[in-house]
Amino acid sequence: MEIRQLEAFAAVMSAGSVTAAGRLLGRSQPAVSRSIQELEAEIGYPLFQRFGPRVAPTREASELYQDVERSLASLRQVKSRAEQIARQAPPPLTIAATSALAAGLVPRALALLNEDHPLESVHLRSAAPEQVVDAVLSGIVDMGVSSLPLEHRGVLVHWIGEAACVAAVHADDPLARAPRIALSDFANRRLVTMQNPYRLRPRLDSAFAQAGVRTAGVIETNSSLNALGAVRAGLGLAVLEPVTALGLPVDGVVIRPLDIRIAFLFGVITPEFRPPSAATLAAAQALAIAAAEILPGFILHDASQHSAILQALYGEPEDIPNPTEEPAT
Repeated sequence: MEIRQLEAFAAVMSAGSVTAAGRLLGRSQPAVSRSIQELEAEIGYPLFQRFGPRVAPTREASELYQDVERSLASLRQVKSRAEQIARQAPPPLTIAATSALAAGLVPRALALLNEDHPLESVHLRSAAPEQVVDAVLSGIVDMGVSSLPLEHRGVLVHWIGEAACVAAVHADDPLARAPRIALSDFANRRLVTMQNPYRLRPRLDSAFAQAGVRTAGVIETNSSLNALGAVRAGLGLAVLEPVTALGLPVDGVVIRPLDIRIAFLFGVITPEFRPPSAATLAAAQALAIAAAEILPGFILHDASQHSAILQALYGEPEDIPNPTEEPAT
């Protein structure tokens, strides 16, 4: 495979037509078509279905695209780094973070870091928690910032942060005048909440169940910023992590503490196989300082507490009997 073929493929996936892809790449339409055809011949299956001037990706193309885009991004970083080496510039700091932490916490931390350790180049990408961990494990980034759990082999946890979840209500809602909001206030109201069943969502569901509160419908989203947008549009009340709510305020939305503490936990991780650089360690410290500034009642846990924190949150795992084993006598 040649880089020009992969670039043509990625451009067509992004633009939706060969002609538009040519404009993005500064190439002619026939040149882009030829690159796609050569790539299809190389890999042995079609990447697009043709519908006149427009195309639709095949299932195989959709599966391949993420790897191609990641490879092209790596090549762009190589080119950028080569230019930096020519100028004797330090390497960029690369960070992957969940959308909440990337928007609400990381920029504040970088501003603090820049005061004492000016950085010429920073690469920040937002992704799902599982993708953040994968980027760290594969060495694509220097650092990951993600919600717990982070018990993955191959990652080094630097610290764990804890802060209380908050409620988000429309500024015109009568609840906006209350100093704090009880879970009972959500009764018969539409709830805007998170989707991921392996992160914060189970504890939110458990808290409402224990309080005996039944809501009038649910809007699920994978982004706290989406939840804030739904609240601003008057679609319901939200319970969400505090980093986006307090670190990235939204006009028309009021943030209030809850009457109970539902912990949001997140951590900073780096690849275990690669010692962190001085810039990475400074960034980890800046993130802790920024979290303490943004989040009321922020608690900084030592990384060694990870297992104990998870046990306190979820309890001991249940032993599931193996159906192939003979019962003890």
